[in-house]
Amino acid sequence: MATPIAPNFNRLTSADLLKFKRYLIENVGRSMEGQEPQAGDRAEFMQQRLNEVYAQVKVNLPEDIRQQVFHDILDELTGYGPIQPLLEDPDVSEVMVNGPKKVFIEKNGKLTKTPITFDDDDHVLRVIDRIILPLGRRVDADSPTVDARLPDGSRVNAVIPPVAIDGPSITIRKFNKYKLSIDQLIKFGSLTVNMGEFIKVCVRSHLNIIISGGTGSGKTTLLNVLSGFIQDEERIVTIEDAAELQLQQDHVLRMETKVANVDGRGSVTIRDLVRNSLRMRPDRIIVGECRGGEALDMLQAMNTGHDGSLTTLHANTPRDALSRLETMVLMSGMELPLKVVRQQVSSAVDLIIQQSRLKDGSRKITAITEVVGMEGDTVVLTDIFKFEQTGVAQGGKILGELRATGIRPIFSPRLEAAGYKLSGDIFMPPPSTQRRER
Repeated sequence: MATPIAPNFNRLTSADLLKFKRYLIENVGRSMEGQEPQAGDRAEFMQQRLNEVYAQVKVNLPEDIRQQVFHDILDELTGYGPIQPLLEDPDVSEVMVNGPKKVFIEKNGKLTKTPITFDDDDHVLRVIDRIILPLGRRVDADSPTVDARLPDGSRVNAVIPPVAIDGPSITIRKFNKYKLSIDQLIKFGSLTVNMGEFIKVCVRSHLNIIISGGTGSGKTTLLNVLSGFIQDEERIVTIEDAAELQLQQDHVLRMETKVANVDGRGSVTIRDLVRNSLRMRPDRIIVGECRGGEALDMLQAMNTGHDGSLTTLHANTPRDALSRLETMVLMSGMELPLKVVRQQVSSAVDLIIQQSRLKDGSRKITAITEVVGMEGDTVVLTDIFKFEQTGVAQGGKILGELRATGIRPIFSPRLEAAGYKLSGDIFMPPPSTQRRER
């Protein structure tokens, strides 16, 4: 195929510069047809071809502009276009593209708009295709939403018209390559030393634990930390929509859902995997997130000898988490009376850990709550630890205190039976709090 004739780029306007970029991208792509380099050599090979094509055009751009153009083109050809620098920034935890001219990031817990833009809707669509095509996924007018996972583990959601009214959008939750430890969370102020010791003992004692929280509150990060307390000799089965957990134990079997093929067949859901996991002799079942009918299967597993199960769900308080669980159980299609559902929940779940992202962007465990049992038709909850906000400092920083409530959990004998006897001091509120309460 003949190479197109270069337009006259001797006098470049901003519109011409965009055309020039597209011209170089097209010609570098053409020059590479049938010559796909090794993955490690790809960037260097692209750079060489770009230099050759640029020399042929005989346009002398100012050096700073040329470097920026080359940088943008290489990001386009080897990465994910304008958002590639954001993906390489270790301080950016989430990238949100709300159409070609609105790119937002989450950095240090705060949402901010960036100066980065795409050329147009087609440019965003090209980046979406670059992300999903190597993964065997598709997105089109008949299937306008897609979930995917980048090679580094980052989660991607893309939505295109007609569903996305203002243009195609991309949301990328970046994968943290470094697994946080409980000590780091304590250092960040997410929890106290006593809370960390209590949680560790609960996991080691095979309590069934639900991590509740809103979107981006740090549920998966906390689940990763909790999973680190599981003993090495236990057989662990993990079930996720997109694999994010970073378990260090040796005996781990990881499973991930599968979307349907073009014919709408072949999907494997979280519920399918939970049911299958029961036949795999697990000591622990860890479900990345419960969001549907699999909640019933999870509760039944917890109630039939699979103690020590861990999962997360979306809810703003421990009480809301119970309501969400009830709703998900009813989504299973089993017509169970509400009281029976609540009995299932109260007998299966031992502890709810509420993870929250506060208004200043900080993430904290705002409640550790025991599921005590049933009283009439109501599930009884008791807070063991709680965050109490005391004010807002200058600059918007949330002030408050993570403290014990003074109540010792009813399941304490189970902890002792497992070999863990916690000091009563762990459950005592700070002295200043005791004086205030008197």
